Amino acid sequence: MRLALLLAWIAIPVAFGFYHYGPGQDAAENAQAGADLRLASYQSSQEDWAGVEASCSAALASLKSDDPEVAQRIRLERAKARLMAEQLPAAYDDLTSLLNELEASEEPNAELLEQTRAAMASAEYYVTWLMRLEGEPREKWELEIEAARQKYRLLAEQAVDAGDQQAAEQYTEDLEATIRLARMDLSDLEALDLPCQCKGCCSGECNCKCKKPGKKPTQGKKKAKDARGASSGPPADGIGS
Repeated sequence: MRLALLLAWIAIPVAFGFYHYGPGQDAAENAQAGADLRLASYQSSQEDWAGVEASCSAALASLKSDDPEVAQRIRLERAKARLMAEQLPAAYDDLTSLLNELEASEEPNAELLEQTRAAMASAEYYVTWLMRLEGEPREKWELEIEAARQKYRLLAEQAVDAGDQQAAEQYTEDLEATIRLARMDLSDLEALDLPCQCKGCCSGECNCKCKKPGKKPTQGKKKAKDARGASSGPPADGIGS
């Protein structure tokens, strides 16, 4: 999964690049944040998503930087870790806030915006899955899957324009996954294995926007034949393995 690679990438420039953030920035002030990010990088390599989430939160708490992009990148990695750690509602809220912030910015970092938009689409995909299992009416869950569809379509188009064929193909597959999820019969959806991103909500451990009191969806027993089918869904960062 690319989350480990992305977090390893972010840990090095963020942990060791504080000398370059702001005039007179004291790197010693961010020694703890750097240590937290190095730990998060190691935890991601071990797929310890709860640990990554905690380390990123600790880094944000102690971070001192004049560059908002530093915190934004850490927030993105924390949100993706939360998605993998069965904290879908928290990840959804984090990504919504971050994406709104980036889209409102006059000159957002293009790569950061792309990654955030892809992660948000992934969260919307899994929220749709849960809303369908919880018996929400189509007019409600369709808003989520349509939002994800539009994001993946935009990402695919931008990748084509940039000449990134691999990303274009992956985003197109993610787009097709949203269409399959919307068209799938509920009985077929219920028969599929529940994605790890949804399990925290279905175990009653969270207060997801789609959670109905007293109703617990049945976890499926069947795996999708297509690895990019609805039971697989888009990865947390919107990019394949």
